[in-house]
Amino acid sequence: MFAKWKAELSICPLFAGIAPEELQIMLACLNPEVRRYQKNELVTVEGEKFLGVGVVLAGRAIVTKESVAGNRVILSSLQPGDLFGEMVAFSGRKGWPATILAQQDAAVFFLAPEKIIGNCPRQCGSHRRLITNMLRIVSQKALNLNRKVEHLTIKTLRGKIAVFLLEQAKEAGAMTFMLPFNRNEMAEFLNVARPSLSREMGRMKAEGLIDFHGASVKILDAEALKRMAE
Repeated sequence: MFAKWKAELSICPLFAGIAPEELQIMLACLNPEVRRYQKNELVTVEGEKFLGVGVVLAGRAIVTKESVAGNRVILSSLQPGDLFGEMVAFSGRKGWPATILAQQDAAVFFLAPEKIIGNCPRQCGSHRRLITNMLRIVSQKALNLNRKVEHLTIKTLRGKIAVFLLEQAKEAGAMTFMLPFNRNEMAEFLNVARPSLSREMGRMKAEGLIDFHGASVKILDAEALKRMAE
């Protein structure tokens, strides 16, 4: 059933170090529920019943929360192979902590938390590896949340943009990369006004710091951006 998602599952950190043939046996044991969503459809709604740890199989999505003032704040983006819900899975909470919106037609499977940490009835040899991977993912997510807090503490708009672009370049492993957000979403992620973001990026382009066309961005002066991020 999951053979067609082989490529997506192979890059999912939850299944790192698990051979493809072992993974197919494990998935038969875990018996995840696959759900499909259309573009702009809600995958989860903050406060509604928690369905399980989600793995994006196809499409893209964004994780959002609403501020006290009623403004949407984007916490992160999700693409094939990405996980969500792992932070709340073992917390005892019954509802989703955030809302997830499909940016494209998407497919997601949900894993019941008790099947991840429970005894495997088929004695899958890689189940211990699955638990280790989950612990590593939760730890990394906590570190990522700390980074998000750091973004919010940067006072200048240019500094926020510089940090964001440098992190995207680091994740891509190159100075040229595709942004995970459109401009509106990027503004919400950085918690800044959309017009101000566009103006500042335009100035940075004019000064030869960056170049961009649509979602494609190239950092031309990484050292200058690093100084802005300090």
